[in-house]
Amino acid sequence: MSTPTFETDPARLAQAFPADFAWGFAASAYQIEGAAAEDGRGPSIWDTFARRPGTIADGTTGDVACDHYHRYGEDVRLMADLGVQAYRFSVSWSRVMPTGTGSVNQAGLDFYRRLVDRLLEAGVQPLINLFHWDLPQALQDRAGFANPEVVGWFSDYTALVATNLGDRVTDWMTFNEPAVFAFLGHADGIHAPGLRDWPTAIRVADHELRAHAAAAQVIRARVGQAKIGLAMDVNQVMPTSDSDRDRSAAEQWSSARDAWFLDPLFGRGYPALGLKAHRDAGHLEGVDLAEPPAGDLDYLGLNYYRRDSVSARSDRPFDWEIGPRPGSEQTQMDWHVAPDGLRDTLLELNRTYAPREIVITENGAAYR
Repeated sequence: MSTPTFETDPARLAQAFPADFAWGFAASAYQIEGAAAEDGRGPSIWDTFARRPGTIADGTTGDVACDHYHRYGEDVRLMADLGVQAYRFSVSWSRVMPTGTGSVNQAGLDFYRRLVDRLLEAGVQPLINLFHWDLPQALQDRAGFANPEVVGWFSDYTALVATNLGDRVTDWMTFNEPAVFAFLGHADGIHAPGLRDWPTAIRVADHELRAHAAAAQVIRARVGQAKIGLAMDVNQVMPTSDSDRDRSAAEQWSSARDAWFLDPLFGRGYPALGLKAHRDAGHLEGVDLAEPPAGDLDYLGLNYYRRDSVSARSDRPFDWEIGPRPGSEQTQMDWHVAPDGLRDTLLELNRTYAPREIVITENGAAYR
């Protein structure tokens, strides 16, 4: 097997991409910051979830992580040395508002001010992501994103961050992968807060869409020339076989998952096929879904990692096998390696929704 080669010379890379193409990094607060109980930060649902026996394979928590809270200066220098032009980071809601509402933690705001200043000094463009799944635990104790009051809570939090950082940051993201937070955290139970209830997950998804629309208005009122987006993880979905059953399952899954967010964001309301799949599976019991607001997006962020193959176990909705195609090249995480799927997904998103701009906000592969 030949060893792959990678172009690393900045000058040659610059020639290979358009002048306005920006190489960047992305990270989330809980994954890197550490300092979980320092300088007034309150606990988040991931602090709680990571301590629940059996949820994390090796018992790891984010208490220290990469210690970015203390080593952000060194981290920014590393970015600059690598020629990075943009950095997307998330703000820890718990660090700036320890209980999610009310009192403000000035030490937390000061940290993000220092980080932004250091990035700008290094010539790295900051992009702020307001929510990367680490809801303050105090708000989860009040039903979290399943509570319609979360739209107001999120707007107040957005106002705080935009007011304090909007004079230096023009690029904003409201949510990273809202489908992951809603479905893996509230239906499958494998992410925080670890719930297993589909009607709750549907409510969470609906409130995320409404919170995004409200937050966009808040940002535009406080940040001149703001550029606002939201990042969706959209993997290429394909039927495992050419059978009618597999093709139908793949279409239903795409509609009940990706289009469940994308259609409303682009002003189309909830997709009919997704509504039928969720309703037939019992996921809408007791849920009253009104028409969600359009998304007010300057750009759509795309997080792309793999191709998912869908096999139907029966004709029942959500009775599907989803994973890599048998025999395919796979990452350490058992994800199908399909770089051509990035191209195809970009073309399909552009063809279906015609967004103003698509930004590839995450992409990569995990190997030993």
